[in-house]
Formats: sequence, C-alpha cells, structure tokens
Amino acid sequence: MILIADSGSTKTEWCVISNDHEPKLFQTIGFNPYFVNEAVITEELNKNLLPFVNAQFIDKVFFYGSGCSTPEKNLVIQYPLEEFFRNAKVEVEHDLDGAARSLCGHQKGIACILGTGSNSCLYDGKDVVENVSSVGYMFGDEGGGVYVGKMFISDYLRNEMPADIRKMFEEMYPYRFDQILNAVYKEPFPNRFLASFTPFMSKYIEHPYVINLMTHSFDSFFKYQVSHYTGYKELPVNATGSIAYFFSDILKAVAAKWGVTLGKIIRTPMEGLIEYHK
Repeated sequence: MILIADSGSTKTEWCVISNDHEPKLFQTIGFNPYFVNEAVITEELNKNLLPFVNAQFIDKVFFYGSGCSTPEKNLVIQYPLEEFFRNAKVEVEHDLDGAARSLCGHQKGIACILGTGSNSCLYDGKDVVENVSSVGYMFGDEGGGVYVGKMFISDYLRNEMPADIRKMFEEMYPYRFDQILNAVYKEPFPNRFLASFTPFMSKYIEHPYVINLMTHSFDSFFKYQVSHYTGYKELPVNATGSIAYFFSDILKAVAAKWGVTLGKIIRTPMEGLIEYHK
C-alpha cells in the first residue's frame, strides 16, 4: 500500500492507495519543519492519522511538504515518519516537486503554489530545473494567503480600508487592536493567523477593494516569481492552492496582463499525485 502526503503550512492531506480499494483521504495539521518539530509530528500522527491508517501495511510513503527544501529540514519529517511506518520506505520531497508532478505530469511547464504561502518552479517533465526562491512569509510569499492577509490587516489597523468592508470584517471578526498584534508577534503560527482572513475576502470577491488587493498580490507574484523563468511566455503556467483556485478569475486577468498562458488551476495537488504514483 502507498501513502501520499501533500503538506502545506496549515494542513496535510493524506491519501492511502491500494490495488483493491478506492483511495482514502485524511487530514492532519501542516508539517512544515520550520514551524513544527519531531515531537509535534509524532503526536499528530498518533492522534489524527493512526485511527484511519494501519501503519504496518504501508510499504511506501511519498511526503511532499512546504519547507522541505534542505536535507536537514527533511530529516525533521523523515525520522518520525520512519518510526511510525516501520515497514515502509519513506521519501520526503519539497512541495514544489509534488506540485510539478501533479500539475505537469511528464510534460514541461511552470508549476506554482498559491496557498498559505507561495512558490514556483520550472519543470522539465522529470525534474525541477529552475526555482526562484519565495524567501518565506516575512520577506516574500507574494500571491499567497499570508501576503494577502498582511496587506489586508495592515489596511485595517491603519484605517485605510473602505468603511463597508471594515464594518463587515468587524462583524465577522471581533478582534481588538492588541489581540491582532499579539496573534502576529507573540502567538505561534502567525502565518496561519494572517492567511485565515482570505475566506472573508473570497466572500466579497467582487468588491473593488478585494479585486485591487488581489490584483496587486498576483501582480507581485508574476513580477518576482514567474517572469524570472526561462521561456515563461511560451510555457503553460499551472497553479495549485486555495488562493489560486478561489481567486482564479483575478489570477487569469493578471496572467493575461503579463502575456502568460495559464494551464491547470486546481485546489490541491492530491488528485494529480494519485494519478502520478499509480
């Protein structure tokens, strides 16, 4: 049996594949090695994966994760997985590899992740051959939920937000000024907190303020990421992630402005990864 994991900073989607059963899907928290340690991973596996997966029957684990960009960080994920799935061969890869395999299969193209964070790569049909570093949510992640959330909350705190949007926001999120600052500067996972406001923006996706904010975010993503790849105007640019999926019309408009042809836009890479590993 094969177990596939697609992990972002917010959540991990798991899928068990066997020859005689339909794929089974499960979820746990995100396993980004920059934000969680081995103890947290082990606890989460025991609490929220063990009830659904018989670990002894898994012989291969393919884990694709945000933050899995160096051998040292990969080991933070690999050690607890090997301890949990003792009969399995465990492979830990960057989430970009997963996105590229899901979106492009065995074809050449540009693969983008636009979820809590953002990233991108040029894929030759087998390997990632170019990658413009996204430099994380503190310095980059243009186009992702954290980047959008930072702009949104900044406008709110500075009283730069339109009155109608501000009123609707306060009705849904009764945060005080100090509570927001505390969540960002003192509480764990500030990236998740900032990205958590994107569902509100998707609810008012036709409001000019939201359109302008998302347009600016995607425009920055094309400026600092997509436009740096060799032949980016000749290759299909594919995207996965909740931001790409729910704001796809705005993404398409910005892509057209940059002379880019969009290919697949999917909410999660899992469907494509199931097909790839089958």
